Amino acid sequence: MNKVVLSEPASVWDLHAPLGEGPVWVERDQALWFVDIKSHKIHRYDPASGDKKSWDAPAQVSFVLPIESGGFAVGLKTGVARFDERDGSFTPLATPEPDKPNNRLNDATVDSEGRLWFGSMDDGEEAITGAVYRLAEGGECVPTTPLVAITNGPAVAPDGKTLYHVDTLGGVIHACDIDAAGMLINPREFIRIPYGKGFPDGCVVDSEGCVWVGLYTGWAVHRYSPQGELLEEVKFPVSAITKIAFGGPDLKTVFATTANKHVTPEDKDKEPLAGNLFQFQVSVAGQAGHLIRQGV
Repeated sequence: MNKVVLSEPASVWDLHAPLGEGPVWVERDQALWFVDIKSHKIHRYDPASGDKKSWDAPAQVSFVLPIESGGFAVGLKTGVARFDERDGSFTPLATPEPDKPNNRLNDATVDSEGRLWFGSMDDGEEAITGAVYRLAEGGECVPTTPLVAITNGPAVAPDGKTLYHVDTLGGVIHACDIDAAGMLINPREFIRIPYGKGFPDGCVVDSEGCVWVGLYTGWAVHRYSPQGELLEEVKFPVSAITKIAFGGPDLKTVFATTANKHVTPEDKDKEPLAGNLFQFQVSVAGQAGHLIRQGV
């Protein structure tokens, strides 16, 4: 496959977020939505007008994904809630782990069936207590993976048959098949990031089925073929790239969230743009986003 990155990443919003995460392009309002987990913020960025807007969340907020009937599903520390951007309200929808007060929710995605897949993790980033869940009808949260400390991804291939999820501390992206009942089967290791090259964070899949992953403390984003071959490395002027999203009218503008919570006072001069929102252009489009239809 040919190289697809057409420009270098450029900062477009000076947020200096402790933990920017979960970017998603929302087609119905042609804007990028994302969160800052540690600042309890939901952000919206309109690249056409440059308009920027933010909302306060009642707790750590890890993802914001659109619901077909309106509003968004968001991941709060203890559960999934419906967020109404018109009045800033939050309504609880599901609590997957009432017995794990030290966990919080993390990354998420929506598949072509309108199903929400989301992960949990140890808020202290050590205990092996996190898993990937599927939100089922009636608000049931169905666990689908073995436990790890920090889940990331998940992301689904264009054919809807393969789901990728990340064991961040283990340095591994796993691939699984999605069966007819919405369960994950045939788990296998997709790629492993060598220790010292950064920790795999959020991942997404483009329209060619290639997997993109942000590297936390790795100063880069990687693009892998469906067979796990490293095709391209996008270098950043900051060390912690948490996740990317494809947006714009043609889905060829890539947005990237980053973090600065790991940057010590002594190292701030080395990456003054850490925590900002970035964008760059590519020649291969991402996948169009899906709306949540189940469990909400």
